[in-house]
Amino acid sequence: MRIKCPNCGERDRREFYYVGNAIALQRPTVDAGAEAWDDYLHNRDNPAGRTRDLWCHEGGCGAWLVVERDTVTHEIHDVQLAEKVAR
Repeated sequence: MRIKCPNCGERDRREFYYVGNAIALQRPTVDAGAEAWDDYLHNRDNPAGRTRDLWCHEGGCGAWLVVERDTVTHEIHDVQLAEKVAR
């Protein structure tokens, strides 16, 4: 898989560090209980199809990127600097 960094151009996926879903997780309150904290820390969705993920160009410019990709076909649909993506 190749990712087109907005700063460096197209690079091999091994230059990037996958962080996870680009949609922020909702941290439970301190008193939420063990089940809520266990879910927050250990459980993640694993969708088949289009996702928006957060990646870091660790082996390059160090930019944080939001990558829209298909987890089934590995096709990259869009790459944007995270700082320019609306929350």
